[in-house]
Amino acid sequence: MMKTVGIIGAGAAGLCGARHALAAADLTPIIWEQSSRVGGTWVYTQELGKDKYGLPIHSSMYKNLKTNLPKEAMAFPDFPFPKGEESFIHHTEVRSYLESYCDHFNIKPCIKFRHHVEEVSPVMREEGPPAWNVTVKDLENNVSSTATCDALLICNGHYSVPRVPYVKNIDSFMGRKIHSHDYREPLPYKDNTVVILGAAASGLDICLEISGVAKKVYLSHNQPVNHPSEFPANVQQVRGVVEATENGFNLGDGSHIEADVIMFCTGYEFSFPFLTKECGITVEDNVVKPLYKHLIHSTYPSMAFIGIPFLVCPFPLFDFQVQFFLRSVRGLIHLPSKREMDEHTHKELEEKCNDGKPVKYFHKFGSLQWVYNNELACLGGISPLPPVVEKIYEAVSNLRRTHLMEYKTSSYKILGPDVYRRLK
Repeated sequence: MMKTVGIIGAGAAGLCGARHALAAADLTPIIWEQSSRVGGTWVYTQELGKDKYGLPIHSSMYKNLKTNLPKEAMAFPDFPFPKGEESFIHHTEVRSYLESYCDHFNIKPCIKFRHHVEEVSPVMREEGPPAWNVTVKDLENNVSSTATCDALLICNGHYSVPRVPYVKNIDSFMGRKIHSHDYREPLPYKDNTVVILGAAASGLDICLEISGVAKKVYLSHNQPVNHPSEFPANVQQVRGVVEATENGFNLGDGSHIEADVIMFCTGYEFSFPFLTKECGITVEDNVVKPLYKHLIHSTYPSMAFIGIPFLVCPFPLFDFQVQFFLRSVRGLIHLPSKREMDEHTHKELEEKCNDGKPVKYFHKFGSLQWVYNNELACLGGISPLPPVVEKIYEAVSNLRRTHLMEYKTSSYKILGPDVYRRLK
């Protein structure tokens, strides 16, 4: 029996979902994408705020961004990036890669562009998991319609709804306040003193970029130790901001700094505004519940969320998640009972907390992604990633920690399933 697989979003995760659904003789994918092109967060725009339809700007891409992973570790397992000397590539090349992926697997006929998903609700059946009613607005003619899907992939991305932490008296600060979601280029910060709050990937990258034009950059964070890499002379690492004043900020160590701008590089919220409460999904302490293997709705296993784990090689992880879920939808693999799935998740959460990790980092993987990918591959009968991908990823992670300003000048070449060469 042919099954319809609904897919929300035509970014990398949604395209991957359609690619594997199309490869199955018994699945028909349909993608709803609110923009006019594929690529999701990789589609750069100068726009801020809301688009012409009144919808929030989705992408957080900035003008000069280059990947912080080499393309040799980024690619979908069945679709390598084009050959070239550079490993760390401009965001436009990633978007072109996704467009080529879309064309190669003939995905575009499945996509309804300029369609905004308004509401998703379950349709209970006498047996088995529910179907899903998906109400979508055609933005061009302002008409809404509802489709019913046998399974649903949530691929709306997780880098579009800014997380802004509480800072005491922030309204008293007379300078500019901005989240990295609205950062596009460094020139507006020329000769300013800028506080970058947060020292994860975007904070470090934007800090380096702004330092080229700013008078002074304070990299403010609460990590146990300072980042070990060398920084430009006008960058200073300081403790986290705890309180704003009219002309600056008080820090966690009791010191005070003056500033013209504070930029929140503090991450993003998991957000699914289209899901009705009947869908039974909650987000608590940055944990999406109830998900089995960070992926499948344990109560309604005909729904899956692609790309919840972070600090990963995203495209390969999407590929394993999509294949695992679609094989369960097709009955090729059988999931445990809801009780067993929830017990598995609870045990994993408990183990991470016992290791000293805060609950909010439950979906943070890093080196854990390789075990996760291999588990999905083993359970789903999927070909695993060659070990060379992990080797390159870990080598780059180590280089980034110690040589933040230079690591993107290196290039990598894969020589075999577990062998690579760093070219420079």
